[in-house]
Amino acid sequence: MINAFSLTLPSPRGRGFKYQDGRAQVSVALVLSVLALTATAVLTVAHGLTSRNAENERLKAWTEAQAIPTVAVVSPAAGGNVSGLELPGRLEAHAQAPIFARVNGYLKRWTSDIGTPVKAGQLLAEIETPDLDQQLAQARADLATAEADAALAVTTAKRWQALLASNTVSRQDVDEKTGFASAKQAALQSARANVERYAALKNFARLVAPFDGVVTTRNTDVGALINAGTGAGQELFVVSDVKRLRVYVSVPQSYVPRVPPGTQASLKVPEHPDRSYTATVSAAAGAVDAASGTSLMQLIVDNAAGQLMPGAYAGVKLDLPRNAASLTIPASALIFDAKGAQVAVLDAGNRVVLKPVSIARDLGKVIEIGAGLAAEDRLIDNPPDGIANGDEVRIAASAPGKPKAG
Repeated sequence: MINAFSLTLPSPRGRGFKYQDGRAQVSVALVLSVLALTATAVLTVAHGLTSRNAENERLKAWTEAQAIPTVAVVSPAAGGNVSGLELPGRLEAHAQAPIFARVNGYLKRWTSDIGTPVKAGQLLAEIETPDLDQQLAQARADLATAEADAALAVTTAKRWQALLASNTVSRQDVDEKTGFASAKQAALQSARANVERYAALKNFARLVAPFDGVVTTRNTDVGALINAGTGAGQELFVVSDVKRLRVYVSVPQSYVPRVPPGTQASLKVPEHPDRSYTATVSAAAGAVDAASGTSLMQLIVDNAAGQLMPGAYAGVKLDLPRNAASLTIPASALIFDAKGAQVAVLDAGNRVVLKPVSIARDLGKVIEIGAGLAAEDRLIDNPPDGIANGDEVRIAASAPGKPKAG
């Protein structure tokens, strides 16, 4: 390596000499180092700018991809709901009779409390009727008077008829006596009917069970004032036949044709959550309640074990026949707006098409669609807010991941 250089200049005196300038001596190593550092800096800056541009392009592409909504796609399920139709129901006794008093008085005694099984004709209570007793005694006395008057009138009429044969009395007098006797006999019949009426009322002083059942209500006690009839008085007892119970269910109008008599149903009550009871549709009202849009149906359930109670709430699940033409979708796929119920489906290019649909049955998490949907449609589950026709979306399975910083 050459570390220095020298110059030879002519001497004024004609002699040459060697001249060295210390400032002109430049280190080649220093120059090369500076050049290397400069090249390294240029390469570093160029690499940084290239990397930043590439990162910006990647971030721009990711941002544009994220601007396209990512959605989950579901397909309509064919066939009706196999779980049936679940509705609230009300249990009632198969036969229930409120017992009212037919006579006034005071309760003398009662023999059957609530929960007591009774037989038809069994005594429930007895009413003391002093007023009725006096009216019956008076009617019997009037009957005795009428019997005596009628007997005397008949005897008198016969005597006058005998005198008519001897021409000692006139026909007019005989006819009057005969008519008087007939009137007394009619009065006798009236008095006898009055006695029978009071006697029949006296029989109502004994309150008896109309059929075999259970006493489910007792609203009276010994010494209570009893008023006759259903207007002024209250029901004293209620007897219910609970061996079989009636179940009343309000079925939506659209399902009525699918619930004919004989349809089976399962029954559940809160007090026995682990048990299910079988009921059968026995009758339908055949009319729709304008206020609720439902039709009342009656089911019969066996209650021989006595585990069900009249008046209780029951959950009723009707076994409806499967509707093969129906389609079911998740409730989360529905869109409700001013246009009504809609669903968002995807076309071949993954663009949104909003379709109006009609709901046949709302089964909670599952909705049965009546019209507006095809089995091959691809539905967006949980469509984002503001989604509109023509919007491009990305299916969740093919959604790109967020780029990492380099």
